[in-house]
Amino acid sequence: MLTYKVVEIGTVTEDVIEEALNEWTAKGWRFDGMQFAMREASRRPSMAFLIFTREVEEA
Repeated sequence: MLTYKVVEIGTVTEDVIEEALNEWTAKGWRFDGMQFAMREASRRPSMAFLIFTREVEEA
């Protein structure tokens, strides 16, 4: 069964995103995608959501 994990990042910088990607892939999760939340007044994303998946055996 495919299981999803969503990680919210409040400080959107290269270092923080890289750290989260390395942390969760080391735990066995596979990176699936990234979504950004934008503010109208700024061109910089205010938040990011990293989506991970992994296969889990059913009991």
